[in-house]
Amino acid sequence: MNIENNDANIRHITPEALAALGGGALVYIKPVEVDGKQVVAVHGADGSPLALVANRELAFAAAVQYEMQPLSVH
Repeated sequence: MNIENNDANIRHITPEALAALGGGALVYIKPVEVDGKQVVAVHGADGSPLALVANRELAFAAAVQYEMQPLSVH
């Protein structure tokens, strides 16, 4: 396996291939403002919105409960 070629390939990954990483089990957690209130958004790897919750801890707990791997986005 040539590591240099793999590194070059990952730098040119398509959005579709990036979304497929993790087999749909990755979710992204980020703080957002909705109607003047700070909440936390949960998005699928493809960018689709999945949920709005009150805080980061709840977002991570919900992701784990549904057998997903949460990742923070700032």
